[in-house]
Amino acid sequence: MEKIKMATPIVEMDGDEMTRILWKMIKDYLLDPYIELNTEYYDLGLKHRNETNDQVTVDSANAVKKYKVAVKCATITPNAARVEEYDLKEMWKSPNGTIRAILDGTVFRAPIVVKGIEPCVKNWKKPITIARHAYGDVYKGSEMKIPGAGKVELVYTAEDGTQMKELVHNFTGAGIVQGMHNVNASIESFARSCFSYALDTKQNLWFATKDTISKKYDHTFKDVFQEIYDAEYEEKFKVAGIEYFYTLIDDAVARVMKSEGGFIWACKNYDGDVMSDMVSSAFGSLAMMTSVLVSPEGYYEYEAAHGTVQRHYYKHLKGEETSTNSVATIFAWSGALRKRGELDENKELMEFADKLEQSTIRTIEEGYMTKDLAVITTIENPTVLNSEEFIKAIAERL
Repeated sequence: MEKIKMATPIVEMDGDEMTRILWKMIKDYLLDPYIELNTEYYDLGLKHRNETNDQVTVDSANAVKKYKVAVKCATITPNAARVEEYDLKEMWKSPNGTIRAILDGTVFRAPIVVKGIEPCVKNWKKPITIARHAYGDVYKGSEMKIPGAGKVELVYTAEDGTQMKELVHNFTGAGIVQGMHNVNASIESFARSCFSYALDTKQNLWFATKDTISKKYDHTFKDVFQEIYDAEYEEKFKVAGIEYFYTLIDDAVARVMKSEGGFIWACKNYDGDVMSDMVSSAFGSLAMMTSVLVSPEGYYEYEAAHGTVQRHYYKHLKGEETSTNSVATIFAWSGALRKRGELDENKELMEFADKLEQSTIRTIEEGYMTKDLAVITTIENPTVLNSEEFIKAIAERL
């Protein structure tokens, strides 16, 4: 059979630990036999990021601006233990945070729904899509350890030299402090992305923050959303028969548990990080959630919503068998290939992406799955496969 050709590359961002192992298996068994893969490759493994002083992360994000579509493997965001383990020059920032800051846009995360994997929340009938703001907040924060008594202030110095000050805290002893920011332009693009996505998918849109406590920071998000909705989207939503509403984040959590699903829940950066993990776990598994960064400039970066599966990687290094779920990483590839096909009008590539996803779902629904799914499935007597066997089972159906 002649392999499917790709006219334009996609940006390929390799990653860390067990997901890096799965990444190669997916290419070997599911992609290379059928596609003449055309990628511009960047190694975002922690060792290489350290060797390049994290310049490789910046370069990969800028490549997405050129080619418009990227697929990313899960990567390590180092803490103090990782600095020692990998002998790092410094505690490099989250690669996802760096990429999102360069590309801006919104991360949309939705569970992959499969028969036999029932949601923990019994009344959830339809997928819940988390729309996560992809810029700023704690991911671009500045932090300081306060050694002892003293005063910490926020200081804004305008271009003309005038200043505004706000007391953070009068410390009487040691402590910690964090400064974080956002910019109106990014909040506006976040709002428009959410409203447009809601119209495209004909789903209701919720937006939730904590404006009662954060009367300037969170309240600005709330105000920007409302102003843009009133000026640009209210009539369109009425015509589409969908609604937008704002609610406090704690009220949203209570409401979502009682809902049937089938809506978009827009969250600030950190809230979206936490809530997408909650939603994906409740729908079945962290490895059963898609994630795509959509930029207002038309850039798309597909990835799995989970981490590098460190515990399985250490088992793998010891030569022990692992049963690691690769579904979200497979769907990152299928999403990127489908979008590349759409932009290049390559019907074959789009059809391949559809078939890859169908084969993956069919494998699970026929009772062949990794251990994380086998312990929660309603399918009787499932066959538990190891990491490689599961990908090979998909390949057979593909």
